[in-house]
Amino acid sequence: MHLRRTVSLASPVMASATVMVSGVRCERCIGRLAVALQAHEGIEYANANLLGEVSLAWDEDKTTRSEIVASLARSGFPEIAPERE
Repeated sequence: MHLRRTVSLASPVMASATVMVSGVRCERCIGRLAVALQAHEGIEYANANLLGEVSLAWDEDKTTRSEIVASLARSGFPEIAPERE
């Protein structure tokens, strides 16, 4: 079986956000989170810290924020709802 990847000449539509997640307690957790994000197509940039802040940039033609958040939740890192003032 042959796979062919097509390349679009149009610029990708990039989006970014910082998501707060629970379940990050140590450096090993950061590693598990990284593995979950590496497997998700369309993510161009990700950075996480021990406070559970995950900064993301993604190609909107390949994925959405909700798909990324769902992937993180399946990996044990559910999103923390933003606090309302």
